[in-house]
Amino acid sequence: MSKIEAFLLGIIQGLTEFLPISSTGHLYIGRQFFDLEEAGLFLDTMLHLGTLLAVLVVYHKELLSILRNPFQPLTLLLVIGTIPAVIAALLFGDVLESISVSGVTIPYEFLFTGFILFWAVKNKGGSKSMEDLTWRDGLIIGSFQAVAILPAVSRSALTIAAGLFCKMDRASAAYFSFFLSIPVISGGVVLQGRELFQGGVEVVPFSSLLVATIAASLFGYFAIVWLLKFLQQKSLTPFAIYVTVLGLVILVLQQVEVL
Repeated sequence: MSKIEAFLLGIIQGLTEFLPISSTGHLYIGRQFFDLEEAGLFLDTMLHLGTLLAVLVVYHKELLSILRNPFQPLTLLLVIGTIPAVIAALLFGDVLESISVSGVTIPYEFLFTGFILFWAVKNKGGSKSMEDLTWRDGLIIGSFQAVAILPAVSRSALTIAAGLFCKMDRASAAYFSFFLSIPVISGGVVLQGRELFQGGVEVVPFSSLLVATIAASLFGYFAIVWLLKFLQQKSLTPFAIYVTVLGLVILVLQQVEVL
C-alpha cells in the first residue's frame, strides 16, 4: 500500500464515517479499486483510530464533563443509546463480518440508507435539543444505530433520522449522532486490536498506516464540523440522492461482474 493509496483511503474513512453515506461501503469500493483486500484488519483498526481521534477532539468538553460528573443525563443517554448496538454486535457480529467481506449486500444497504434519508427529509423533525432528550429518545436512536451494524448501512444516517423521528432539529440530531459514535468506534477499535494481536499483523508499511490514520483524523474532524453547520440550514436530500444513485450503480456493476 503506497502513501497515496493510504492517504486516499484515510480521506474516504474520515469523510464517510460521519457524513450519512456509509464508511464501510465506501471503503469496500476503495479497497476493490486499489486491490488492497489483504491489508484488511490492520488498516481498518488504524482508520477507525483516526476517526475516533477526530470525534474525541470535537467532543472533548462533553467528555471532560462526564469524567468530572459521571452521574448526569448525558451519561445515561450515552449508555442507553449504546446498549442496542452492543447486543446486535454480540448476536450478529460474526455473520455480518463474513457478509461484509463478500460485498454482496452492499448495494442494497446503500439503497436502504437512501430510503431512510428520504424518510428523514419528509419527517423534518422538530425543535428538541440535546437537553430535551429523554431516555426513551436515547433508546430509539440507539436501536436505529444497532441496525447500522449491517455493512453499508450508514450509522450516522440512521441515527440522525432517528433523532428527527424523536422531534429533534437537524443540527441537534447530527450532534447527538456523532456523540453516540464515540463508544461504538472505541469498542470497534478495541475488538479489532484484540483480533489483530491474536491473529498476527499484516505486512503494511508503518509510514502508510500513519498517513492513513492522520488523513482519517483530519478529514473526520472537518466532516463533523462541516455537517453540523450544513444541517443548520440545509436538509439531508443531497445525501439521500447520492447513496441511492451509488447503490444502483454498484448493483449494475455487480451484475456485469465489474465490481
